[in-house]
Amino acid sequence: MEKYTEEAPVLVAQAGPLNGQRWTLRDTILVGREAICNIRFADRQVSRLHARFSLTPNGVTLEDLGSKNGTHRNGQPIKGSVLLQDGDVIQVALAQQFIFLSSDATLPLNVEELDIQALPPAFLSAQAQAGLLRLEKRSRRVWIGDEEVLPPLSASQFRLLELLYEQQGQVVTRQELIANVWKEEQAIDVSEQALDALVRRLRERLTAIDPTHQYIATVRGHGLRLDNPLVPTKD
Repeated sequence: MEKYTEEAPVLVAQAGPLNGQRWTLRDTILVGREAICNIRFADRQVSRLHARFSLTPNGVTLEDLGSKNGTHRNGQPIKGSVLLQDGDVIQVALAQQFIFLSSDATLPLNVEELDIQALPPAFLSAQAQAGLLRLEKRSRRVWIGDEEVLPPLSASQFRLLELLYEQQGQVVTRQELIANVWKEEQAIDVSEQALDALVRRLRERLTAIDPTHQYIATVRGHGLRLDNPLVPTKD
């Protein structure tokens, strides 16, 4: 099998017990609980043989090995095997998240020293995707844990959540939210009550999936903030 000799792809762990560790993909890598696995977990959310990274002439493929709790790429469950692209975010059950980089040529020894401007878009949103609530812009899909919000959010609900998601942890003003959801040319005629009604409907959709947590927090006198808890892990 052809090996990568000059610029090898690399897998970086984040948002989980292996956070900060990395693996150069020069051969097949097994993920699971068994002793033979290259990336091994004690967490029972992870199957004994959970997933496999393989080198092919076309690049690196990721295959779910019939795991109980699934393997996701960019928020979408994997069926069979997929060819990985630079910046793909991979979730193994709810136990661990990884980012796939197609080359380790510019990866420094300390992962925290990565040049943010040089990273692919998926890496820039990795902290957002580490949360229990995940959002995929291209398909306009939303998950809380492994459960997708269905039916899909309306266009206005998605735009509201998207802005909060991109700035999660920060307060977004009501004026910003109105301008983003209704666009500037229409925002002049939008009332505060219309925004309140939209927020209420969005909260209802999220609460239907997870009634234990209030994801959209109101900061009185300032605006709204997304409170997105980290994916829980087991000791």
